[in-house]
Amino acid sequence: MKINEQIVLVTGGARGLGQAISRAVAREGAGVVINYYKSGEAAASLAKELGSSAIAIPADITDAAQVGRLFEKAAQQFGKPITSVVNNALVDFRFNGDARKKLDQIGWAEFEQQLKGAIGGALNTIQAASAGMRAMKFGRIINVGTNLFQNPVVPYHDYTAAKAALLSLTRTAAHELGPDGITVNMLSGGLLRTTDASAATPDFVFDLIAEQTPLRSVTTPDEFADAVLFFLSPWSRAVTGQNLIVDGGLVKD
Repeated sequence: MKINEQIVLVTGGARGLGQAISRAVAREGAGVVINYYKSGEAAASLAKELGSSAIAIPADITDAAQVGRLFEKAAQQFGKPITSVVNNALVDFRFNGDARKKLDQIGWAEFEQQLKGAIGGALNTIQAASAGMRAMKFGRIINVGTNLFQNPVVPYHDYTAAKAALLSLTRTAAHELGPDGITVNMLSGGLLRTTDASAATPDFVFDLIAEQTPLRSVTTPDEFADAVLFFLSPWSRAVTGQNLIVDGGLVKD
């Protein structure tokens, strides 16, 4: 299925990276479901900007009932089920290494919060999407990860652990859903320049990262969003269960 034939849900789609992904998908002609939790004004503004191909729908992705209603409303709006899901929403996290808790300070509650957002949220969207995708014999699920698996240079213990678990879910889901024509992949970025979550990062950190990449630059949200388009496109039809790192070449494995 071509991108312009798809209905794409972007969780956390109103701000930062999610906003860039929503714009990229709309630019390619797809219908866009802009999910938001607290960013109602930003979501409404973006939907207005993108026009009739976009709708903003609120839902707490950690609440299965709310996610179910989101899918129902989207199907009513577009006349067919959501074909593709980008699990981008981030639960209450800011990328500022100096302000993050070290191992002797962090508690299990922080891990639970990130696991609930990353794994619970993705599980809810996958479960809500699967029936419609199976009926179409087509589906694209893209989970947003992190390159901190391979390069744990900052103490984001809870965030990194949750994203590592999400990679495992990506691969087990890919195996189970593959026979139904549904691919499940992960895109893992590094620090992006700049989103709401990374705005607290000092400039010298961005510059240091840029110096270490072969491209001598820090990846932007728009650049990351273009990689999402690859996994939505027919060009990726034989790719599933994979983790593609999009960070300008900083991490090699």
